[in-house]
Amino acid sequence: MITPEIGFAVINDTRFHFEQAGSGVPLILLHGLGLNLHMWDEQFASFAAHYRVIRYDLRGFGLSLPSTPDAFSHTEDLKDLLDYFNIERAHVLGLSLGGRVALDFSLMYPNALDRLVLVDPALGGHRFSEDWLGLMAPILQHGKNGDIAAAKRLWLAHPLFAPVRAQAQSRQRFEKIAANDPGWHWLNQGFEQSLSQSAAKRLQEVNAPTLVVVGEHDLPDFHVIAELLNKNLPHVQKIDLMDAGHMANMEAPEQFNEIVLKFLSGK
Repeated sequence: MITPEIGFAVINDTRFHFEQAGSGVPLILLHGLGLNLHMWDEQFASFAAHYRVIRYDLRGFGLSLPSTPDAFSHTEDLKDLLDYFNIERAHVLGLSLGGRVALDFSLMYPNALDRLVLVDPALGGHRFSEDWLGLMAPILQHGKNGDIAAAKRLWLAHPLFAPVRAQAQSRQRFEKIAANDPGWHWLNQGFEQSLSQSAAKRLQEVNAPTLVVVGEHDLPDFHVIAELLNKNLPHVQKIDLMDAGHMANMEAPEQFNEIVLKFLSGK
């Protein structure tokens, strides 16, 4: 049984909630939109048996709530968090939004990255389909209007999460995590700063060995992104995770953990 260190790191006027455990090469876990560090519950102890694992709530999610809505960068927050822990280089693993942040980080701070794992990732600068944009529009509008409950309800009902909600075991854990979202990010839209030139235009610059994992039942938008990464990243492996959707790590945890640990070990 691994007992994690749980605490808050004060960075850029925000208290970042984190948990860390294990020793060795650092491995940072970045969660998806509307979620928090607990989406990695099935990975944390398993990975901490091999690495120094740090998972944290990104700015505006979970318990990492800014006192005021100012311009920020998730990528800069990650770099500042590494500095806080005196970490020069790390493996970085991100899912969905976390995958976008991890990929941006690989471009901004290539010397701080060992290996990169992108799970059902979003991609900075990539235009989503009209179907996706149509589903997101009312969620964003409710958030902008301050109706956080409606935004959260629509997000939870999004087809993106149909596979994880179809499994009795994963559904209960997922819905508990999603229900605890404070909704700061829905209310405070437009403060995140993006790369001056988006990642979608710079994929050939990513030098780190990269693993792309996409759930077999994820939405078409994310399969398009995964294939773009597979075709354009210089040092990439792509794995389709069978019988899983967007929340691949929660839906097929044993298979997922085995794939990631094998990649990180360099085998």
